[in-house]
Amino acid sequence: MISSIEIKNLTKKFTDNEPAIDNLTLNIEKGKITGLIGPDGAGKTTLLRLITGLLLPNEGEISTLGFNPTINQKLINAKIGYMPQKFGLYEDLSVIENLNLYAELKEIPQNEKEKIFNKVLTMTDLKPFEARLAGALSGGMKQKLGLACTLLGTPELLLLDEPSVGVDPISRRELIKMVRELATEGMTILWSTAYLDEAHSFDSCVVLNEGKIIYNGLPHDLSETGKGFEQKVIELMGGFNPQPSELAEKFELKEHNVEYVIEALDLTKKYGDFYAVKNNTFHIKKGEIFGLLGPNGAGKSTSFKMMCGLSTPSAGTAKIMEQDILKNPSKARSYLGYMAQKFSLYGDLSVMQNLRFFAGVYGLNIFKRKDKIDQIVEIFHFKKYLNHDAKELPLGYKQRLSLACAVMHNPSVLFLDEPTSGVDPVTRREFWHHIKGLAQKGVTIMVTTHFMDEAEFCDRISLFYQGEAIATGSPTELKNMISPTATMEDAFVGLIERYNEKGVLR
Repeated sequence: MISSIEIKNLTKKFTDNEPAIDNLTLNIEKGKITGLIGPDGAGKTTLLRLITGLLLPNEGEISTLGFNPTINQKLINAKIGYMPQKFGLYEDLSVIENLNLYAELKEIPQNEKEKIFNKVLTMTDLKPFEARLAGALSGGMKQKLGLACTLLGTPELLLLDEPSVGVDPISRRELIKMVRELATEGMTILWSTAYLDEAHSFDSCVVLNEGKIIYNGLPHDLSETGKGFEQKVIELMGGFNPQPSELAEKFELKEHNVEYVIEALDLTKKYGDFYAVKNNTFHIKKGEIFGLLGPNGAGKSTSFKMMCGLSTPSAGTAKIMEQDILKNPSKARSYLGYMAQKFSLYGDLSVMQNLRFFAGVYGLNIFKRKDKIDQIVEIFHFKKYLNHDAKELPLGYKQRLSLACAVMHNPSVLFLDEPTSGVDPVTRREFWHHIKGLAQKGVTIMVTTHFMDEAEFCDRISLFYQGEAIATGSPTELKNMISPTATMEDAFVGLIERYNEKGVLR
C-alpha cells in the first residue's frame, strides 16, 4: 500500500487537559477516499490542521505527500486542497467572483482559468448560477461552491472538513458522487464527517473518539453484525443503556383538552414574488412527534419561525394551544419551549447563570426555581460544568443546555430545530430517549432533522420542497410511496425526484 499521509505516535494538546489527539498512528492510502468519522470534539479538525501544517504537534511524526508539514508547509499547500468547516466564501461576491478570487490566491494562470472554471462549474451543477451572490445560495449549493474553490489547481490531496454538515440527504449524495468521480483520477481524499451513514460511501473509514482511533478498516466490517454503523460505534464508545427518561418522569405537564395543540392554516411567507412557504396547513395532536423534513431552503426554518412568532406570515394563521401567535403572542409562547438550530444561549454566562436567567424569563415561581434547577442539573449531568461559560462547553453539553432551558417551564409544546446536529451517537440516543419520553407524557413536539434514522422516531412527517408540503404521513406511509423495501432516505430522495418529474405525487 502506498500512503499519501503517514502519522506515527501523534499527540496534540492545547492546554494541560486531555489531549485533542492522543498518541495516534495512522496511514492514509493514496488514491482512495478515507472517511474520518466522529462526533464534534473527537479530534477530526485538529488532525486535518496538523496534516496541513496549520498546527504543530506536541509529539510524534507526520508525513504529508512525502513532506514534513511543519517545515514544508508552503510546498505542501501547492499540492493540497483544504476545505475547512467554515469555508471562507465571500457572500457579497457572485459564484464566478469567488472562483476568480481563489484562482488568484492559488496563482492559476489567466489563460487556464476559463477551462478550469467550466470544469468545476459543470461538475458542481453551478454553471446556471455563476452570477448569483454566494449569500443567496442554498446550504447545499454553498458547500458545492466551497468544494469547487478547493478543487482549483487540481490538488493531489483533498482534505474536506465536514463538507456535508447541515446539508440535506440529496445534496449529501451529490457531494459524495462528485468526490467519488474525482477519486477515480487518482486523487487522495480525506473526508471528515459526523454522519455515520456516510461510511458506506468511503473506501475505508477511521472512527475517532476523544482523540483516539476506535475503528480503522472497511465500512462493511463496521456493520457486519447487521446492527447498522451507528450501533457498532455506540458499542465501541462504551454503549448506551436506556433507562426511563428522568426528564419525562419529572416533567409536570399541565392537563388540557385541546384537540389540535399545533395548527398551521394556509401559512404563507412571501418575499417579493418568491414563496418561501406556500399555503402550509397541518394539525398536530397532543403527544405527537411531528417531523418537518426537506432539502436546504425548502422552507422548514421559515415555517418554524412563523409558528414561534419570530417571523410574520404574509398570509394564514399559526396557533399554539388554540392561541393565535400574532393576536395573542404572550399567551401562545407561554405554552412553548424552543430549541434553535444554532446554539442561542448566552455564551458569556455560565451554565448556572443561563439556567437562572431562563428560569426567570419563563416565569418560574421563585420558591420553586432552585428545586427545578437542581433537578435539571442532575438529569443532564451539569455539575462539573456549572461555572463554565456556555461558549466553552463541548457541543453535546451545549445542546443539553439548550434543551434544558427549553423545558425549564414544563411547556405543553416543544419546537426542536435540528437538536442533534453534530453530536456523538450516544448523545443522539440520549436526546431521542428524552424526546420520546416527553411525547409519551403528552408533550407535543415538532422537530426538524437531516438524520433519516431520526425521522423514523416521528409519528408523522411533512416532507417540504420548494416551500410546499409535497407529502404527509407516517414514516411507513412515506416509505411505501416508493416501495415496500425503501429506507427513509430512499423515500426522501424518491418523493422529491418524483415531484420534479411529474409535478405531483402519484
